Amino acid sequence: MFIRPQKRHVTLATTLAAFILMLAPAPAELLLVEKPDLKFGFIKLTDCAPLVIAKEKGYFEDEGLIVELEAQANWKVLLDRVISGELDGAHMLAGQPIGATVGFGTQAHVVTAYSLDYNGNAITVSNAIWEQMKASIAKDENGKPVHPISAHALKPIAEQAKAKGNALNMGMVFPVSTHNYEIRYWLAAAGIKPGFYLDPTTKEQNIPGVLNADIVLSVTPPPQMPSTLEAGTIVGYCVGEPWNQQAVFKKIGVPVVTNYDIWKNNPEKVFGVTQAWTEANPQTWVAVTKALIRAGHWLDASVENRREAVKLLALPNYVGADETVIANSMTGTFEFEAGDKREMPDFNVFFRHNASYPWYSDCIWFLTQMIRWGQIPEQKPDAWFEETAKKIYHPEIYEKAARMLVEEGKIEASEFPFGTDGFRPATTDFIDGNSYDGHKPNEYIKSFQIGLK
Repeated sequence: MFIRPQKRHVTLATTLAAFILMLAPAPAELLLVEKPDLKFGFIKLTDCAPLVIAKEKGYFEDEGLIVELEAQANWKVLLDRVISGELDGAHMLAGQPIGATVGFGTQAHVVTAYSLDYNGNAITVSNAIWEQMKASIAKDENGKPVHPISAHALKPIAEQAKAKGNALNMGMVFPVSTHNYEIRYWLAAAGIKPGFYLDPTTKEQNIPGVLNADIVLSVTPPPQMPSTLEAGTIVGYCVGEPWNQQAVFKKIGVPVVTNYDIWKNNPEKVFGVTQAWTEANPQTWVAVTKALIRAGHWLDASVENRREAVKLLALPNYVGADETVIANSMTGTFEFEAGDKREMPDFNVFFRHNASYPWYSDCIWFLTQMIRWGQIPEQKPDAWFEETAKKIYHPEIYEKAARMLVEEGKIEASEFPFGTDGFRPATTDFIDGNSYDGHKPNEYIKSFQIGLK
């Protein structure tokens, strides 16, 4: 007499289990990757975080990939090793695939389908320069400097130094780095000429980019910025974290402006590979992109995740800086003068605001700056900018990876900008209020008082 109820109970349980399985996301099917064993390069900066997280949280493994991460000595070595095939891909300056593809410095077809982050940089000056600048900077009711600080406070100091035949020297990390264009933008917005790579009259190319400079900019690898500042070789620099916060920690300098205030939500780094590599490993490229998207999404999901990321980044095989220094910027704050720590939730963004999407308009912005400062020696029609961007940036790969993640139930479809034309809306979110529309690059170039047209 108990057989029938027992049978009914089993049937209900089975039915319920089947129903739950119907609601659950479909199990992920591994892509047939062409190259499962990979070596990626990075520079010791906090914005290498998506690569670190994709490895440490097992996202690469979930895609059938075994990835080795290897720190590189500087940006040139990193790029050369990707081009030679010693590295499969790398954490790159956003300008590196662009500069290589258009032939500035190095000629190679380098591409990207993933933007690693927005923002994350700052401009730091020595204590001596800061003391001189402070007299020209407005204070709030608590006596603290009002931010953002423009380079107008630096202009009389720069003019005096140049008049004495000893122009100020400031550091940036690489000729096609965001840092180079950001510090140039900040200086030029205040009427300070940061130097040109081309004489438009004679067509003479100036490799250091210091032609007619009011302030001389020179290349210094990121981890060496604080020690070079302390030695007095440079009086300031533009770099990513943790090397601005390190100056505060060591009491040798003061960050005066972040790149969030120079250009709100600007692209900073990308994951770069050669075009030849993508042709040999198309499925692997998608798999890598999937893992990186998940990593960026995880990084922006909570403060707790950021704190965990800080501990990982502090390891000697990654950034290798003090946890406190890394946490200063990675957990939603930024310290200017010692003790002047301010809330800055968007100082580092890895996924929010569509930060990981490879926007054509971001690529075009870099191209406008390369023309503005003479790295590209001739003017180009508007159509050229978009055509060039489409050779380098590949949102179709990003969207393919994103759709797979949606189908697997890992990220909601609403979190991606599906259906975009690849251009962010026109914006005036610059320190000088200038307007940038990626569809009108020449109009933008002509809008600057300082720059080649």
